Amino acid sequence: MADAPPRAQPLTCHGHSRPVPHIAFSSLTNKDGCEYYLISACKDNNPMLRDGQTGDWIGTFIGHKGAVWQARLSPDASHAATGSADFTAKIWDTHSGECLYTLQHNHIVRAVAYPPDNTNIMATGGYEKKLRIWDVPEKPKLDESGTVETTTIDTNASTVFEICPGEHTAFIKFIVWTRDPNTLVTASGNTLRWFDLPSQSVTRSQVLDGEIGSCEFNASDPSCRSSGDIGDGLPVLAVAAGKCVYFWGVDFPVASVAVDLKGRKYAVGQDTPKTWALVYNWDDDSLIETHKGHHGPVWSIAFAPDNKLYATASEDGTIKLWKNCEGKYGLWHGENGSE
Repeated sequence: MADAPPRAQPLTCHGHSRPVPHIAFSSLTNKDGCEYYLISACKDNNPMLRDGQTGDWIGTFIGHKGAVWQARLSPDASHAATGSADFTAKIWDTHSGECLYTLQHNHIVRAVAYPPDNTNIMATGGYEKKLRIWDVPEKPKLDESGTVETTTIDTNASTVFEICPGEHTAFIKFIVWTRDPNTLVTASGNTLRWFDLPSQSVTRSQVLDGEIGSCEFNASDPSCRSSGDIGDGLPVLAVAAGKCVYFWGVDFPVASVAVDLKGRKYAVGQDTPKTWALVYNWDDDSLIETHKGHHGPVWSIAFAPDNKLYATASEDGTIKLWKNCEGKYGLWHGENGSE
């Protein structure tokens, strides 16, 4: 039997000094379909922006005074949102690194989310157990010299709306917006809830078999979709809870999950005692690859918008980029994908 070709080595993104609980990619940001960004939240208080293909550091958003639990990029990647243990969410200009808005809360903020089509709307949740929608001004405030002046908005502002008060009985860990800007999903404790925003009502809830570890919509960029993709390339909700990946059962503690719609596979991040990333075939649940290299639970997994790589973020403070295509791509060169 011929030896299998060497597997491409992952790119390790150093820079954080504490665990990385969450990562997220932007959409493709140019007409050629080859540029996108990666943002990471970290317990060292300093979220970072990177080139999505290479992992190269672009900048660090400085200003939080507590662990940053979640970070996401706006639909056009012009803004970034972060949620922190310092009782704030912050909105940043991704080009200048300036903090545009501080959204003041009364407890730790664990979840932030953008709708699919609007950079000026934000959803937040956390230890207050309250789902809030923030209508943020389109243009930031400038001082006399023309420099951006960070605007603080508190929960009593007329542009802040709490959705279904008293609905959540545990803190909100994740918020994901669906393709429909009127519908979003929260993950709280072991329960998923679907909210209709115009009516401010819960349209569906589902109790899972364990505490939810990750909850993300997985979607290819529209320019990369085809009829052979899972669900024709439309967004898929992937949830890791207890010892289950929905829709798949596994027999080890699961920390995170993400779906490659085009390659028809899904990646699972393990919790202790093993700290591997496992890649499975969507159609028959067969194990395709086992990725070792992290030295702590893999808290977050995300596929790039073109599905040609995926990233893992770990308790060990590192981010790794794993090649998910043939041939040359990003910093991988050579026929076998070596660096």
